[in-house]
Amino acid sequence: MADQRAKLSWRDETVPVSDRFDDPYFSLQNGLEETRHVFLQGNDLPARFAPGFHIAELGFGTGLNMLTAWSEWEKSGQSGPLTFTSFEAFPMAPADMKRALAAFPELAPWADRFLDRWQGGGCDLDTLRLTVIEGDARQTLPLWDGLADAWFLDGFSPAKNPELWQPEMMRQVAAHTAPEGTAATYTAAGFVRRGLQDAGFSVSRAPGYGRKRHMTRATKA
Repeated sequence: MADQRAKLSWRDETVPVSDRFDDPYFSLQNGLEETRHVFLQGNDLPARFAPGFHIAELGFGTGLNMLTAWSEWEKSGQSGPLTFTSFEAFPMAPADMKRALAAFPELAPWADRFLDRWQGGGCDLDTLRLTVIEGDARQTLPLWDGLADAWFLDGFSPAKNPELWQPEMMRQVAAHTAPEGTAATYTAAGFVRRGLQDAGFSVSRAPGYGRKRHMTRATKA
């Protein structure tokens, strides 16, 4: 897997940038607030949290989205663990994850617990059941037997990583979404919105984070 590890550069010594896709892993303005705005608010979380809730994600990256959701899960006082499944083609080395997550001291209590146990593939903590499925999601997602209540669609920019946003991928996302489940993404690209709609989602456009004018929210009809 060595050749499949994420290849990185660093902007301002704190923001990891993918050399493959020439795209930062999170917002240069405030990655944590972007995650809260796009993926939590975009999926009406934490209001929808309930026992057995399952989040799935395209693009695990630094783990920022997972940590943000997990922290809110614990703060909401839910009983039992949050299930979180992520699909990642180019996993980041733990040392790079630690360096990137240091930019968010607010998440340190969760990041430290996660990184102490993280060796890739999965992590089983009292309030978190994490699985990261490595490989091309175009191949791995169709083989997955899970159903998500909410999706975080967080691949690199559709302009730079179009493979992860094609109509067939959106159909697979829909096929692995529970009834009345949701999806959210930072992009408002027309072909992504059409792909979600054609796959069976009711799609709406919402205000984006920071410099992004719009983002996309979707609910499975």
